[in-house]
Amino acid sequence: MQEVKDTPFLKDLTQEQFDLLFPLFEPFNAPAETLIFKQGDEAAYLYIILQGTVEIEYKPYDGPKITITHLHAGDIFGWSSVIGSPTYTSDVLTTTKVETLRLRGKDLKQLYADHPIVCQSILVKLAEAVSPLWVHAKSQIQSMLENNVYQP
Repeated sequence: MQEVKDTPFLKDLTQEQFDLLFPLFEPFNAPAETLIFKQGDEAAYLYIILQGTVEIEYKPYDGPKITITHLHAGDIFGWSSVIGSPTYTSDVLTTTKVETLRLRGKDLKQLYADHPIVCQSILVKLAEAVSPLWVHAKSQIQSMLENNVYQP
């Protein structure tokens, strides 16, 4: 449990926030060389890596597939599922055996609808966790909150 609480996305949440959010996660593990999802798949889950490494790959419409980054324990991926995108924008392939926790984007949206004040800082933490990958994440998520765009 402490390993989960120490991930950047969940670190420093209040006990109340953690107690609301943690039951929504389920374990998801995969061996090396597993395609977790591909670009264009329905964006359903947000993943937190507990152990292992994944590779993020992107295929532009007019070029070959490129590796964007490698993610490790503590990193998150699949954030398209929580920002309103209907599909994932890249492939995610395991490069080692991985252990993750995953959360349905729609469950986080419902949690926000049920507990908007408590969940606002959870979404800010999400933006901070993805901001190294998505430069404008924090401002875009903040804008979604201010304009009540984040609805289940």
